[in-house]
Amino acid sequence: MPRIQIMILRFKPRVIDPPAFFSYELSPAPDWSVLDALEQIRIHQEPSLMYRRACHHASCGTCACTIDGVERLACKTKLADLGTQTITLEPLHCFQRIGDLVTARSELFRFIRPDWSYLQADDQRDVHDLLLGDHDRTITKFENCIECGCCVAACPVARKNRRFLGPAVLSAINQEMKKNPSTENDLLSIAASPDGETLCQRAVACSRVCPTGVYPARHIKALRDQRKRTGNTP
Repeated sequence: MPRIQIMILRFKPRVIDPPAFFSYELSPAPDWSVLDALEQIRIHQEPSLMYRRACHHASCGTCACTIDGVERLACKTKLADLGTQTITLEPLHCFQRIGDLVTARSELFRFIRPDWSYLQADDQRDVHDLLLGDHDRTITKFENCIECGCCVAACPVARKNRRFLGPAVLSAINQEMKKNPSTENDLLSIAASPDGETLCQRAVACSRVCPTGVYPARHIKALRDQRKRTGNTP
């Protein structure tokens, strides 16, 4: 690949404050991801650069940031696929900025109840049977949501209204309702609150940026349809 320029919106309280763009140049390998580029910048050019990463293969969601104006996972986004020699990186919208590309994702869990389930049955029986050799064992896995926050950051309503439950929480409500039908009335009441699904403007930005195919907009529509069928209103 030819030499590229990466523009990073940096922020350090009382040091780089207000935030400002800093430019870094690299000669990347053809298969580098945005996360690979960040690693090289931190190692060779700017040791104080802050960003999050853990799994490096799109499972943990920690490296999510705004890449050329779109919410994406840095580990999954290839530099070559962006098709430009100047790449802009910014932290996710809607979350408190801590430093550089690092934000406080605790906002994502403000409305999540501790008694909601996070596990579901795994339909990949063939793989697990081979690994475990136990055909009677019940296999569970985490929900497809990797809690990256991209859907919330992309949502035009969440950007303007901090009280909005947001696509991640509304998706969790719909999933919980499916798994525990006895909780339907309570969960629908939460979804139908003034800060719930009624605020959704159907922009579908949440589904467009979701890296794991959760499609939050579908869950929000399902909640809206179910609320209308049951007459559950605020």
